[in-house]
Amino acid sequence: MNTAHRPIDRDLLREAWHAWLSNDNRPHPGPWWLAWSFTLGFCLVITVPFTVTGFLVSARGFEAWFDLERWAHWYSRTLVVSLCIGVLIHLLFDLTRWLGMNPARLRGWKGWQRTLFFVGTPMLGVAVGWPLGVMLANPGLVIDFSAPRTVNIMLGSVLLSLSLSLLISAWFAAKASKIDAERRATEAQLRLLQAQIEPHFLFNTLANVQSLMDHDLPKARQMLTSFTEYLRSSLGALRHEQGPLAQELELAGHYLQLQQARMEERLRFSIDVDEAAQQVPVPPLLLQPLVENAVVHGLEPSIDGGTVRVRARLDGPQLVLEVQDDGLGPDAPSRHAGRIGTGLALDNIRQRLRSRYGAQASLQLIAARPGTLARITLPVEAVQA
Repeated sequence: MNTAHRPIDRDLLREAWHAWLSNDNRPHPGPWWLAWSFTLGFCLVITVPFTVTGFLVSARGFEAWFDLERWAHWYSRTLVVSLCIGVLIHLLFDLTRWLGMNPARLRGWKGWQRTLFFVGTPMLGVAVGWPLGVMLANPGLVIDFSAPRTVNIMLGSVLLSLSLSLLISAWFAAKASKIDAERRATEAQLRLLQAQIEPHFLFNTLANVQSLMDHDLPKARQMLTSFTEYLRSSLGALRHEQGPLAQELELAGHYLQLQQARMEERLRFSIDVDEAAQQVPVPPLLLQPLVENAVVHGLEPSIDGGTVRVRARLDGPQLVLEVQDDGLGPDAPSRHAGRIGTGLALDNIRQRLRSRYGAQASLQLIAARPGTLARITLPVEAVQA
């Protein structure tokens, strides 16, 4: 999903802020200037302690601390240095991303290589940006490198800046870890909710098998086999944070076979997927709620039933998953009082997508007339990482 033209709202600001903090070299959500505004704001804030440090070194007398012109003088000069460093670091990360240093590629590196990249890049920005900023802030400055005092000041400044860059990198890493922990907690909570939605389906299936055993033993045996395969696929998916799309499609197929055994000729289904898309990793139990909604809320209330079509394809940098039915449509009133409806399942999926991919992923519910089309769009680069 292209987020460059997405309206600036609270969710987008939060996603962009988290992406800027995590700094894992993913494309930033929202317009290009949004991430730059965070960099500019950071430079404005980080200039304050350097300005105070300059005052501590140069101020003479108590009254100097109340000289606003002197404060403005030091802040403006220090801001030039901070901007040179911040802009250069931002450009370096943008350049490495343009050269192909995406999260999927960085994931294949060894741990020390990734550490060197994420620590070395800002340190390079500091090493180059610091002297450049000093020269821009002092146009007429002539540095005499033969003077011992000048060399000591330069070395001290470089060491101070490098130490600060290490502290900033550690702070960013801590914030990124916190965001990742929050994402994992949200994912676990939502998967627990999904597990709580399942029992009514399991009990109904067992009841159908029990009733079939009295008059159609072969069909009961076939349904029990499909049920066993469904449980095996479902439990296997819950053990991992993500798995190949082929596994999700297999789970959807077992579910539809079970429902077809119950609804007979009232339910038809097809699964159409690109060969290249089958091995793309996706979060577990992403498709199954959409397939269940198509059957339970779209086809089951209809006298004639209908068809469920599951499709998956790669569309440039995006993976597109679709579940379409030709049933009653999204505006039809629910006939399943007391059961968890479409709205909660869709909200569950949207929260999972938001916690994992931010604004790069989306879920759309479209009136197909007849029926409903549910479409999930995922960024291939992000899911592979």
